Amino acid sequence: MVDEDIETGSEEQELYEHHRIVCDAGQTLIRLDKFLFDRLPNTSRNRVAVAAKAGNVLVNGKAEKPSYKVKPKDEISIVLPYPVREVELIPEDIPLKVLYEDEHILIIDKQAGLVVHPGHGNWTGTLVNALLFHFGKLPSSPNQPTPRPGLVHRLDKNTSGVMVIGKTEEALTHLARQFYDRTNDRRYQALVWGDMEEAEGTIEGHIGRSYKDRTVMQVFHDGAHGKPAITHWKVVERFTYVCLVECKLETGRTHQIRAHMAWKGHPLFNDAEYGGDRVLKGTVFTKYKQFVENAFALCQRQALHACMLEIDHPATGKRMRFESPMPADMEALVAKWRAYANGPLQAQQPD
Repeated sequence: MVDEDIETGSEEQELYEHHRIVCDAGQTLIRLDKFLFDRLPNTSRNRVAVAAKAGNVLVNGKAEKPSYKVKPKDEISIVLPYPVREVELIPEDIPLKVLYEDEHILIIDKQAGLVVHPGHGNWTGTLVNALLFHFGKLPSSPNQPTPRPGLVHRLDKNTSGVMVIGKTEEALTHLARQFYDRTNDRRYQALVWGDMEEAEGTIEGHIGRSYKDRTVMQVFHDGAHGKPAITHWKVVERFTYVCLVECKLETGRTHQIRAHMAWKGHPLFNDAEYGGDRVLKGTVFTKYKQFVENAFALCQRQALHACMLEIDHPATGKRMRFESPMPADMEALVAKWRAYANGPLQAQQPD
């Protein structure tokens, strides 16, 4: 028997799942791997064993082996890579910019416009289709022949930058734990509307899907809705009516930076879904409006780039840091605003 105090959840931006099970007073002695296999969907005993080897299975706060005998009142916690979806995916020869690769992990610099994970309306042309082609075959689990997308996190379609992909079940599991425990470090560059009052700060606000528009996220004030989200930010450069900021994620919710910045009155430049694709700050002069329109044309997406990812290598434990320079469209956009800030009368002239 087991007390039905089972919490399952998966980050929408970070592709892992966390289960918590509290055994009741009548629980009989049983191996930990069998106990979890009997209760978790889409989970083999091998998957549980791999998780235990990576230290992802805790009993009463302590990592345990698969052979551990579950006892009454035990509290069990397990973190797993995201479950396999039963969808046939076709390998596609989509160019990838590889920053690093070995037998355990692949680090890429994702281009803007590339959907990461297959979903409704996007079953082809995604990063996962590109990975199937690149690897030949992605990691899969016993009794689950469908290739597993080796992802533990993702970037929005129109966000560029560094991503890590696990190439083995063991690497995926280890990386999932790092994202769950927040032992990695992720930095983003964003151009936002408005002149931030402070040099740096932290935004805290629960994030969940908007009740009015399910395609966007909403920040909830009371904490009764959504999931906790924390974004640390600091100003890198000021350009009168916009700012270049660096953001460090403490959590990884869907659209976190975009939703948090919009909530604070500083939507990302040209972020159509969060109101950043119109003139929000500046003068009323026609030439200025034309300048902004020309800036929109330079970077035809939200101005957001994942510039740095730091992780522990899943096999060696070595701390590794990967960086991506600002892509050409954002670089041109920042240069245009820098020219405006340094000489507004000249920069206001239509291009």
